[in-house]
Amino acid sequence: MADITIYHKPTCTTCRQAVQLLKDSGTPFTAVNYYERPFTKTQLTTLLKKAGLSPKDVLRTKEDLYHELGLAKKQPTDDELLDLMVKHPDLIQRPIVEAGDRAMLARPADSIKKLL
Repeated sequence: MADITIYHKPTCTTCRQAVQLLKDSGTPFTAVNYYERPFTKTQLTTLLKKAGLSPKDVLRTKEDLYHELGLAKKQPTDDELLDLMVKHPDLIQRPIVEAGDRAMLARPADSIKKLL
């Protein structure tokens, strides 16, 4: 089985549920708080490619910051969104779970079982 890494925010309920599911499964994993160890643009791009997702797919459109930045009206490119997500991690849906050459947005948390 591939090494599993979960990129999360510890105060996020869905993230806590996903971490608990991993613990309960007995599967070894690494938890990365991406607020303490921020994504690089390359890393985020690679994760999204592994998951088959675009930046728009993981954009948190209900965040106040999304509205403050006027992103609904601007329709930024994927490249611009990646730059914004690296600068403002609150714009990224979470948690993102990586296992080898696969990754997924684990929403809802129990969808993580697909990687186990």
